[in-house]
Amino acid sequence: MAIDKFPVEATHIMMFARAIGDTNPIYSDAEYAKGTEVGAVIAPPTFVQASAQFDDQYPLRPMPGKPWFGSGKEATGLKKDPKGDGGGNGGGLHAEQHYEYHRPLRAGEVLTATNLALQTWEKDGRRGGKLLFSETTTEYRTVAGE
Repeated sequence: MAIDKFPVEATHIMMFARAIGDTNPIYSDAEYAKGTEVGAVIAPPTFVQASAQFDDQYPLRPMPGKPWFGSGKEATGLKKDPKGDGGGNGGGLHAEQHYEYHRPLRAGEVLTATNLALQTWEKDGRRGGKLLFSETTTEYRTVAGE
């Protein structure tokens, strides 16, 4: 994922916080936020995941004329990989993630995102076949480079 411009808007933060059930006023009430140490509305820790909406090539985004996960073209929304040799579907599985922040993300900032490929490895599956693993990091920075 490479995103040139991800505007962090107060209304997007509020809607995201509501969607995850977080009622902390630091995410929605500008007057309240002014009186805090941060001094502004900030985003919840996982808010950066919403940046996928600003990537027009994001692989889970529906594309006109193309089947996608959940499209109903197949029972699961995914086509089996004809080269697959095991019980999997040749797709992917999101196994883990963590976040590292150097400061709070404030409403009004604009971010960029860059994906960095890290290590890849494989293991033997318990039911036969190979399991392929890959690790990536998405680095978010303000347009000022922070």
